[in-house]
Amino acid sequence: EPDSAYMSRTLGTATNAKKFTISFWIKRCNVGNYEVPFECGTDGNNFGKFYFHEGGTLRFYQASSGSAQCSLTTNQLFRDPTAWMHIVMAVDTTQGTAGNRNKLYINGTQVTSFSTQTNFGENDTGSFNGAVLHTIGRDGTGTTDYLDAYLAEFVFIDGTQYAASDFGEFDEDSPRIWKPKDVSGLTFGNNGAYLDFEDS
Repeated sequence: EPDSAYMSRTLGTATNAKKFTISFWIKRCNVGNYEVPFECGTDGNNFGKFYFHEGGTLRFYQASSGSAQCSLTTNQLFRDPTAWMHIVMAVDTTQGTAGNRNKLYINGTQVTSFSTQTNFGENDTGSFNGAVLHTIGRDGTGTTDYLDAYLAEFVFIDGTQYAASDFGEFDEDSPRIWKPKDVSGLTFGNNGAYLDFEDS
């Protein structure tokens, strides 16, 4: 069962609100639940979140005034409670090509197959990296939907769209194994954060 531990922070002025990258490692404990690793926003019409559907798909969603600015739902299912997985969402809404404005990576590989795909509009800004409440480990608009999972190496980047290869690499001896690498050389920006969760 999930406990009630979570973290929250209201961000300040962004280095560049149109560019950000979120990277984290997660090991799910109950793959049949609706789970929210990360959410931000002000209310039910203006928010952004990562979440797992009860069926096992992963969704990234950003709403503004009740309409979807960005909505990505994977075809791939994530139902293995024994495995760590690495998730990266890299956003740069100044990009002229719609598909380059939001890039989702799972275990080092960019996801290109979605059951739902609405890309950010050019020069969009939303809740992510805005001066609003950001919450790790709980649905920020509720009080009972806590994350039932382990998290590690949570990185938030303000002002740069990084690739998954900036946070991880394939093992040279076992090239199918994706592993974390040192992120201390990255540019974090005003709102950036690095949480390794090694100390409880």
